[in-house]
Amino acid sequence: VQLQAYGGGLAQAGGSLTLSCVSSRNILDFNAVTWYRRTPGGEREWVARIHNNNIESYAASVNGRFRITRDDARNTVHLQMNNLKLEDTAVYYCHTNVERRNYWGQGTQVTVSS
Repeated sequence: VQLQAYGGGLAQAGGSLTLSCVSSRNILDFNAVTWYRRTPGGEREWVARIHNNNIESYAASVNGRFRITRDDARNTVHLQMNNLKLEDTAVYYCHTNVERRNYWGQGTQVTVSS
């Protein structure tokens, strides 16, 4: 499985960005796809998850601002990020676990400026 994450960039506080995670394998094979982020301080944080039954879950810090969706036809999971805050600055990674193996996208940088 290969995951490619893209869509990061520079945004102003209050702005929006959409990240995408494209899988080389049918995402219906995955129980879930998760977005994590690594902050400038080096901490890894769980951000959002979508299961193959479309149940979504979010970290408290992004709940109500971020939305995770899936496009099964394109084997892609999106993370719509609205009302961005300075503390959302991080490298964002998508992740899945298939057959007890972890797969990570390469990371995409999101920088939020004031």
